[in-house]
Amino acid sequence: MNVVSQDLGVLSDWQDKHAQLFDRQNIKLNHRLRETGLFTEDAIGQLIEKAAPHQYSLNTMGFQKDVNEWRHGEIQGISGREVINTIRAGRLWLNLFRIMEIDSKYDRVLDQIFGEFESFIPGLKTFKRNITLLVSSPKIQVYYHADIQGQSLWQLEGKKRVYVYPANDAFLTDESIEKILMQETEEEVPYQTWYDDHAEVHDLEPGQMMHWPLYGPHRVENHDCLNISVTTEHWTREIRNEFAVRYGNGVLRRIFGLKGLSTRPKGIHVYPKAAATLAWKRLKFEKARQVEKKVDFRLDPGSKEGILDIEPYLK
Repeated sequence: MNVVSQDLGVLSDWQDKHAQLFDRQNIKLNHRLRETGLFTEDAIGQLIEKAAPHQYSLNTMGFQKDVNEWRHGEIQGISGREVINTIRAGRLWLNLFRIMEIDSKYDRVLDQIFGEFESFIPGLKTFKRNITLLVSSPKIQVYYHADIQGQSLWQLEGKKRVYVYPANDAFLTDESIEKILMQETEEEVPYQTWYDDHAEVHDLEPGQMMHWPLYGPHRVENHDCLNISVTTEHWTREIRNEFAVRYGNGVLRRIFGLKGLSTRPKGIHVYPKAAATLAWKRLKFEKARQVEKKVDFRLDPGSKEGILDIEPYLK
């Protein structure tokens, strides 16, 4: 089985009101992705074995809400099942990127998900769709961060607590958004513990999903169990324009020191800022400023923490 029955659909409790809330408010829904048979541990193990080094990231996680405890690692010479079991026993997080390019069966699922969204939401047209698989250890966390595209989180196994914060400049400044867009940081942004007083908190169980507005800051804490999830990402014309405007603002700020620039994703100012974005990328200024990822450990099922320190190298 590769897709959910068309009669039932992926989303099991969609209501008309969700069309008005989508991309504007946090939404929590039930789903049937587990019925595809593509997200069992056996199926995921096979997917891991097919993935090339550029198609995954493997990270350690610390106990504090501190991005300095984040390390990058590699997988070599072990089976997909061993990878999952090592993550189950450790403090590790594995992302498999664009799994629809690793195995086309996941592309059919991705098409079904967004086919339903577009059929339910008048005028919604998505492109640059993506699906990423997440396998993570008990009791670890994803640090406070924001994403640059529309995103949903789908829980498949285990249980996690999701904190979603207001999408305003009290919790996420324009400067932080620019740094994420321009890849000068790995999506992490400054965090204060008092932010939690204003978060919307949800415990996600298998068969549940959440969607939040663009740039909605969030973080995640796993319960005491292995967690398997996927994220889906999408772009729309509005998201693309938002990206161009904010990225263009970042270029103009870095070159000319301009301040107080509009972030509205509509109007004549979109075009020169989109041109600035394109020029910056084509001249490879973005690459020169990108944060570097240093790999300094290898996954090791035989060690106590599941990792073996290696000579660092840039990925």
